[in-house]
Amino acid sequence: MSVPVRTSRWLPYPAAAPVRTLLLCLPHAGAGASAYRAWGAGLPSWIGVLPVQLPGRETWLGAQPYRRCEELVADLVAEVATALDRPYAVLGHSLGALLAYELVRELTARGCPPPGRLFVSGRRAPQLPETLPPLAEADLDQLADVLYQLGGTPPELLRDRQVLALMAPVLRADFAVNESHRYRSHAPLDVPITAFAATDDARASVADVAAWGARTDAGFRLHTLHGGHFAVLEQAPRVHALIVEELTLWS
Repeated sequence: MSVPVRTSRWLPYPAAAPVRTLLLCLPHAGAGASAYRAWGAGLPSWIGVLPVQLPGRETWLGAQPYRRCEELVADLVAEVATALDRPYAVLGHSLGALLAYELVRELTARGCPPPGRLFVSGRRAPQLPETLPPLAEADLDQLADVLYQLGGTPPELLRDRQVLALMAPVLRADFAVNESHRYRSHAPLDVPITAFAATDDARASVADVAAWGARTDAGFRLHTLHGGHFAVLEQAPRVHALIVEELTLWS
């Protein structure tokens, strides 16, 4: 397949041609598409990384970010359904894992071709009740504390109140998306799921991530990484190797 995926506000970075398989990537709270553009550079050329850009950041700066999970997923499905024109998989980290799951569920409900595999990391399974305090209305000190606990953000940025104030609207909106999600009992997906759990993740324990196995009837694999919340991004070579292994078996 030599035709590149078209660009849009939601998909600003087209997968380079030729690619056999697309990997649609959903970002964590506060992040933009560039996080996966850089991370995916180590994957082989036959896998085309397709990072999703949510409104209000990077190439879509100034747009109003979503605060409701259902509204975000509905608009995202309408956009990406026509772009997934070849075999594909979906990957999401943290908030992105929740969005990836709901996206796949909605795509299949609409009769669209399902992905070959769903990759999730950094979030407890959607059927588990949220136990962490709400952050949608958090003040700057609360946001700084949460980001510090999670890691992944340079401490000097967390100490800069002006920078933190610029980040806050998107962070609060993304936390609101997460907190607005209401799990409704659905049949498990007919899509295999691979989950990455980190041993020291303050947001999702290994057991929390292992519970994703209940969300599929098509096979489940759990990989454990040593590290914190962003281990899946920080340990790119190992994660890439596992993704390649599973996509090779599928394709």
